[in-house]
Amino acid sequence: MLRIGLTGGIAAGKSVVARRLAELGAVVIDHDALAREVVEPGTVGLEEVVAAFGDGVLTADGALDRPALGRLVFDDAAARARLEGILHPEIRRIAAEREALAGAADDRAVVVHDIPLLVETGQADHFHLLVVVHAPAEQRVARLVGGRGLDDGAARARVAAQATDEERTAVADVVLDGTGTEDGLREQVDALWQRLCREVEQEAEGEASRA
Repeated sequence: MLRIGLTGGIAAGKSVVARRLAELGAVVIDHDALAREVVEPGTVGLEEVVAAFGDGVLTADGALDRPALGRLVFDDAAARARLEGILHPEIRRIAAEREALAGAADDRAVVVHDIPLLVETGQADHFHLLVVVHAPAEQRVARLVGGRGLDDGAARARVAAQATDEERTAVADVVLDGTGTEDGLREQVDALWQRLCREVEQEAEGEASRA
């Protein structure tokens, strides 16, 4: 099994890469989706969030009120760290379970962990290969404004809340260029996939010869 960490700044094109890898046959574990899953009604995660931040982070029907929670933690580093201390262990536990299932089903699986804050959370050395999708901060701000309807200030705040471009590329094993078209980015993914398949095959042959 080959374990890949995938990350990139907001609006760099990471979602395009993740979708294409899934189409090609990778097992993609979306940590953003897991972050929502671990605070669904009835979960220990939601109970701990409410214990830490109060009933004001719940909607009338008992679900997590994400905007309310966001207002509490966005500009408060201590509150954000408290929230991360609740969510991250649960996210990693479920991600490890799903990775194990993928490996049990196919020992040559390529498992991609799609993690927006991979660098920020100190996971850069947790994978066989770290793939970073890169586009300059100014271009990503423009995409957030033009494509997602954010105003300039909100877009810049979201970009600034993440690691810098330099911090991400410094730890990358592979950098994909997200500055161009989606078709161009998918072509880069296709080339990377061919490389990954060769590496998995070589590793399997090596294990067979050692057996």
